[in-house]
Amino acid sequence: MSAAGEQLDRLVEIMARLRSQDGCPWDREQDLRSMRPYVTEESFEVVDEMDRVAEGGPWRALCEELGDLLFQIVFHARLAEELGEFSMADVSRSISDKLTSRHPHVFGERQADGTPQPLANWAKLKAEERKKKTGREGSVLDGVPTGAPALLRAERLTEKASRIGFDWPSLQEVRAKLYEELGELDEAIASGNRDALEHELGDVLFSLANLARFIQTPAEDALRMAIRRFTTRFQHIESALRAEGIPLGEATLEHMDRHWDAAKTVEKGLPPPVRVPRAPLVALRLPVPDLAAQRAFWDRLAPLLGWSAERGAADEAAYGDGLYRLVFTPGPGTPSPTTASFGAPSAEAVERLRTLLEGTSPGCVLEGGGSTGRITFRDPAGLRWEYAFGAR
Repeated sequence: MSAAGEQLDRLVEIMARLRSQDGCPWDREQDLRSMRPYVTEESFEVVDEMDRVAEGGPWRALCEELGDLLFQIVFHARLAEELGEFSMADVSRSISDKLTSRHPHVFGERQADGTPQPLANWAKLKAEERKKKTGREGSVLDGVPTGAPALLRAERLTEKASRIGFDWPSLQEVRAKLYEELGELDEAIASGNRDALEHELGDVLFSLANLARFIQTPAEDALRMAIRRFTTRFQHIESALRAEGIPLGEATLEHMDRHWDAAKTVEKGLPPPVRVPRAPLVALRLPVPDLAAQRAFWDRLAPLLGWSAERGAADEAAYGDGLYRLVFTPGPGTPSPTTASFGAPSAEAVERLRTLLEGTSPGCVLEGGGSTGRITFRDPAGLRWEYAFGAR
């Protein structure tokens, strides 16, 4: 048996033990309905880690989140097995049979010959499967969950329709359709009719999702990454205003726009590292005498290092990059006899950070001129940090 098979069997056995009479009370109390929210939550956490990897982050956290999602699958299979419905082996067999039957060009007699045969046959094969199960072919559009995010669903529906030839011939025509829909939206805006606005805005969004499919850039992913950028930039504005002593809500739009542009400059100048080395360190908790000052400083610094602020308790400030995690808590303060190091993506990134920190970050103490590709500083709590290119 392969290592993967051994570990899956081990997980199935652990699940059975958790559900047994001498197992975990919480696990024993769960049923199909109570577990549904966790499937959604774990799926979104997997997507979050995929986004971090796409930006150059480490893979290890994604491995852990995939494990959490796999546990949900094993849990539900165990619930079904206890009722005599199916087992984890049936789940594995079902997807294996489905994949082999839908890929005759790989596993069957019809081998791939360079033609677009696989996609052409996909809709036909799925229709045959539906007919065997239900007695009818159903719709080509079947199989896209109605509860899926709307942009994702729109893209998947147009993709399915395209498999039987219902599609625009070229990208230029897709763009022309988008321009047409934008014109109709302008007319709806001019009319002020609420129903017309909803109708035409929906058509514009649907056209954008179709355009995303044509350029092979999923709209749902693109929007989610844009939201991440907006969040990082806006939090930069908040941190900068706090550092200036300006209450939130009292800054002018022009003032906030300057901080927004500064955040974009930092974003372009400090790309995330391509590869973060693994380390046994997962989280480091440090007590600090002034949590508010520490949070204000690290809210500004974290995005410059490719880190992000994390949700946590009100009496702590947490930052992470998907693998490492720093947590500051109120306390008497932590002595700093040694130096913690961050890896920089380039020597130029170190110099840009030095420029940004000099005279602009309250509580930051730069230590000496330093060498090219290396900067050492102390934060408001007196903790010593090093940002260096080539650090291990």
